Amino acid sequence: MSPSDWDVEHKLNFGGVEKVKKFGRVLTAMVTPFNDQLDVDYEQAGVLARYLVDNGSDGLVVVGTTGESPTLSFEEKVNMYRTVKAAVGDRATVIAGTGSNDTVGSFRLSQAAEKVGVDGVMLVVPYYNKPSQEGLFQHFEAVARSVSVPVMLYNVPGRTAANLQPQTVARLAQIENIVALKEAAGSTDQVTELKRCLPVEFMIYSGDDSMTLPLLSLGCEGIVSVVAHVAGQEIQAMASAFLAGRIHEAAMLHCNLYPLFKGMFMTSNPVPVKAAVNMLGIKVGSVRLPLVEANKTEKAAIEKLLLGAGKRLGGIKHADELKAANQPEKVPATLV
Repeated sequence: MSPSDWDVEHKLNFGGVEKVKKFGRVLTAMVTPFNDQLDVDYEQAGVLARYLVDNGSDGLVVVGTTGESPTLSFEEKVNMYRTVKAAVGDRATVIAGTGSNDTVGSFRLSQAAEKVGVDGVMLVVPYYNKPSQEGLFQHFEAVARSVSVPVMLYNVPGRTAANLQPQTVARLAQIENIVALKEAAGSTDQVTELKRCLPVEFMIYSGDDSMTLPLLSLGCEGIVSVVAHVAGQEIQAMASAFLAGRIHEAAMLHCNLYPLFKGMFMTSNPVPVKAAVNMLGIKVGSVRLPLVEANKTEKAAIEKLLLGAGKRLGGIKHADELKAANQPEKVPATLV
């Protein structure tokens, strides 16, 4: 599926209005591979990016929280955007995580990402400084107006200590290039309020894997996923089943995926998913301090989860093996 396919062919009829998708249905919040010295491994970043696109990802979010953005330098971030975009080309959208709690720093990084040629930028709610709703509005407005690429907002109160309210998102949606929101407040009520006050073409993505199906039922666009590193095809199958009206099949796939949805967050993200990707045979290394890698007990639990999901561990060497390793299990005919 190419971005042109999303723009022209794949439309969701919700509330009687056709909404054209621009980013894709399943976007993977990609980890940043490190070598043994914890330097960014750009070669492996390209390998991982191609693997994800071959296995269910319509797009990649690069250097977000899952990509360990707090511990990457400006230069490392820009090089990651460049590497991933070169690796996948037009096969998938590339959204650069450029937000921070520094407005000037955010628009400088966003401008650098735009020069690289990314398809959009993602701006997280400023963390630690706890701005008011007016402060949030002015921050996002300033950064969005500094670039011409599409902007995805990112609301994750559990990490930022500030909740981007629906009324503020509605104001921001009037800015031409603010087109999407990654919503991770964990509240279907808040998403309902968002759907009520936003233009129908504005795209809302779940920021929590386990909330994907519930938010699809509210007319949301898709998921910015961590678990798609190890189950991208299955998440695509779940979304496709729901959108095709096969609700029972989608619910069964959601239930099958639920242990992975919860298990990949048994400790701080991206610690579990990096361990899982390494177990699949794709070398992404450890994490930078202040995060520490999964301990022995956590690794055993992650391995059990992967085996329970039918994943083959280790030894992935070739592109065809990479693709085969992450194929969805067949759904019983009684569910189709």
